[in-house]
Amino acid sequence: MDFTFTEEQQAAAEAARGVFAGVVPDAVPSPALTTGAVAEGLDRALWSRLAEADLLSLLSAEAHGGAGLDAIALCLVLREAGGVLARVPLLEHSAAMAVVQRHGGPEQAERLLTRAGRGELVLTVAANGRTGHDPAEPAVVARRDGRAWLLDGVQTAVPWAFDADLTVVPAHVVGAGGERTVLALVPRGADGLEAAEQVSTSGERLAELRLRSVRVGPQEVIEAEDAWEWLHALLVTGTCALALGLGERVLRMTGEYTGKREQFGYPIATFQAVAVQAADRYIDLRAMEATLWQAAWRIASGAPGALPAAGDVAVAKIWAADGVRRVVQTAQHLHGGFGADTDYPLHRYHAWAKHLELALGPAAAYEERLGDLLATHPLG
Repeated sequence: MDFTFTEEQQAAAEAARGVFAGVVPDAVPSPALTTGAVAEGLDRALWSRLAEADLLSLLSAEAHGGAGLDAIALCLVLREAGGVLARVPLLEHSAAMAVVQRHGGPEQAERLLTRAGRGELVLTVAANGRTGHDPAEPAVVARRDGRAWLLDGVQTAVPWAFDADLTVVPAHVVGAGGERTVLALVPRGADGLEAAEQVSTSGERLAELRLRSVRVGPQEVIEAEDAWEWLHALLVTGTCALALGLGERVLRMTGEYTGKREQFGYPIATFQAVAVQAADRYIDLRAMEATLWQAAWRIASGAPGALPAAGDVAVAKIWAADGVRRVVQTAQHLHGGFGADTDYPLHRYHAWAKHLELALGPAAAYEERLGDLLATHPLG
């Protein structure tokens, strides 16, 4: 693995910093003070700026107006997004576009990718299953109806579902050839599709999608064998990038505060107990970073390893979930009562960190997955 980023990857990160420079994390009401969702939908102004900067089409081929970059470039951009709590479906949208390009048919790519890259279509993914911790694919069952497919089931905690024009829904298929997973591109407002509002710890609006005999045509289904596994790995790794960006911003906030806050005539950052806690969280962030780039590199390169790429993804998610929780908890502790002040953004970062910690499954779920992989692929 080479940690050196290419010029194109660095340019994507620089463009993202420029777009996100004006984003204010407190631009919507505090989730601590709001009964329901903090806003009706995504930040449309920011979405337009991302499209203008060509950051919605990073992974698309040049033939579809994209930059032809990889998962590493996407994670560099998501890292910047996490630092400002950007209220856009950048991860889900980009991942959905990527799986259409990689595993969908030419007609799907031609119909969707250019418009999605311009921000004219918004895509999301239903990847949390029935409870948020279960595997997503068994939550919806797909069966043939002539050439079309019928979908039945429930997907919970679907991000940006009320804004998305299309939702990628993994569906379980049982047939003569055994069990498999297909990906259905379900349009908003499809017959038999109902969306019930849910609210995340971050205050963002989620949806429980209920599918009752939702019919989709063959041109709306991706049947490639490993499409869902690849998409899920990209979503998890992107979530780790968001957590890293959030954690780095929180540690900077903590350093700035403890460097100014004085007790007994000295900044509290000079106290050994404070410095040790901050150093421990810095180590957490560097471990989160190293494991993130390992996972992103495996996805981008397809390089073989001692374990399948899912093993590196699991390690990255374990560090991201536990690490970001420790970072925000230490930040709250070192800020004292000031950290809970709703006029100060730290409490909002804490709420988003909890959401990212549990998104697509908590650390314990990935520890079990890693154990299964080690049992199947013993090392040494």
